[in-house]
Amino acid sequence: MEDFAQGDIIKIVGFRNPFLIVSKNAFIHAAHMFHVCPILPNISEGPLHISVSATNGIDGTVICEQIKLIDPNVRTCSKKDRIPYRALMNISDALQGIFEYD
Repeated sequence: MEDFAQGDIIKIVGFRNPFLIVSKNAFIHAAHMFHVCPILPNISEGPLHISVSATNGIDGTVICEQIKLIDPNVRTCSKKDRIPYRALMNISDALQGIFEYD
């Protein structure tokens, strides 16, 4: 398995848009799977739609409510880019907010 990490932008064969890996690195290494959220172009920002500009030029909006679990041993995935740590913090905060108790 390729060495994937939180904050990596990946391409999954069969999907047009890229995805952002949002799982913690400890989870990725223990489970050999990871959670992703799609990155879509031309979507307005909002509480769960966070704009990102990656280091190598991929831009778009991370759709945080569309989180999916991916097994890279079953799906063909490849790293394409990476987001800055500050953007990852904002996305992690939004994801945590989805699951907090009332």
